[in-house]
Amino acid sequence: MADQQAKLPKTLRTLPLTRLLPNMLTLMSLCSGLTAMRFGLMEKWHEAIIGIVFAMLFDILDGRVARLLNTTSKFGAELDSLSDAISFGVAPGFIMYQWSLSANHDFGWIAVLAFAVCSALRLARFNTMLEDEVAPAWTKRFFTGIPAPAGAGLVLVPLTAFLQFGDEIVLPSTLLCVWLIIVGGLMVSRMPTLAIKGWRVAPGWVAPIFVLAVLFFAALVTNPWLTLTGLGLFYMALLPVGLVAYYHRKSQEEKEASNA
Repeated sequence: MADQQAKLPKTLRTLPLTRLLPNMLTLMSLCSGLTAMRFGLMEKWHEAIIGIVFAMLFDILDGRVARLLNTTSKFGAELDSLSDAISFGVAPGFIMYQWSLSANHDFGWIAVLAFAVCSALRLARFNTMLEDEVAPAWTKRFFTGIPAPAGAGLVLVPLTAFLQFGDEIVLPSTLLCVWLIIVGGLMVSRMPTLAIKGWRVAPGWVAPIFVLAVLFFAALVTNPWLTLTGLGLFYMALLPVGLVAYYHRKSQEEKEASNA
């Protein structure tokens, strides 16, 4: 059967449905981001945030499903980057503009543009670094700069805090503009940040991690805005931890190289 397929022209060959699944998940992420923008236009902030969260979930799944099914491809990688640029680079800034930044007129729009451009640059750099085979294996436990989904989540923290606590915690639009620019700068910075995909788990920690995952899901369902706000603050607290861990590991490597 495989030989018969190989003899057919490319336009007549059939593909297993499983090969399409990762790209379908990527398109679902893109649609979720665009739908979040629609809800932003309608000033439905709850639904807009949920749209970005779903985009993140689909983005997490598409790459892992592709590796699990051994269906990774250059096309899928490019499609994923384009989807991320819209869902995590354009949509969050657009939602923030509709919510508060439009009150600052030109500066608000400049902040949205800066964040979107930084997101696109960060994704382009990530794609080029995938081809770097010279870097040591331990560096795969770190990202260079904040990943695009994490940047989208950080940008939306003021909005999720507003949904939880109300007007008492709303920042002036000028400070929100500065926040967008800062997060965008962190995305394109050379600062090393922790990459969860590189973590290794000891057998004794498997059960506690499952329990923590269930508790997090329960908190997300029962009190989503407080949970998302807390998650964003927790990620910010991890940034210096990743920085220290990276340079500690780098210094160890340099000592080992000098002693060799």
